[in-house]
Amino acid sequence: MRIIREEASEVIKILQENYPDTRSGLRFNNVFELLIATILSAQCTDKRVNIVTERLFSKYKTPYDFADMNQEALEKEIKDCGLYRNKSKNIINTCKILCEKYNGEVPDELSKLMELPGVGRKTANVILSNGFLKEAIAVDTHVFRVSNRIGFADSKDVFKTEMQLRDIIPKNLWSKSHHLLIYHGRNICTARKPKCNICPINHICLFNKNAMKIE
Repeated sequence: MRIIREEASEVIKILQENYPDTRSGLRFNNVFELLIATILSAQCTDKRVNIVTERLFSKYKTPYDFADMNQEALEKEIKDCGLYRNKSKNIINTCKILCEKYNGEVPDELSKLMELPGVGRKTANVILSNGFLKEAIAVDTHVFRVSNRIGFADSKDVFKTEMQLRDIIPKNLWSKSHHLLIYHGRNICTARKPKCNICPINHICLFNKNAMKIE
């Protein structure tokens, strides 16, 4: 079951009022740094990634720098981010592709981004949205949970959830909504014990309405 577009628009409006300064939690100076930071962010907090990348990017600045790195050396640099063996391998191989195929530039197309090692659909959408300022919806754990609770989506599948979000949210608000749902998921609509009693959209949210029926 899903809410209607008019209700979705009201939800977005309310969330914008409550979270006026939404932005990526990752710190970066260019699209390439965003790409590396996003790969590192898998199962790791933005805060931890920012600590690691501040040190990392002071030493290695371009895809050519990373492509020439020894994997073991990179592992030591990013160990605090977790999954460091796979991440280091993916980063080096991704940078080699950027150097060999794209002259050291990050491509701005979803399909090309998804061909890079360590870059899935969610990561690619993050790059398009935050790096290239193209409208996109990256469905991470927060976006998936919150959008299905509210009623923006009604699916156990991440890809279908993204398609339903693209359908119910105006395109010019895709990227903004991505950040709004993340902020709401972190602050109110938490995975365990969501704070429905103080939620500003509880009068629309299907999860809250169903919970009230049970009570």
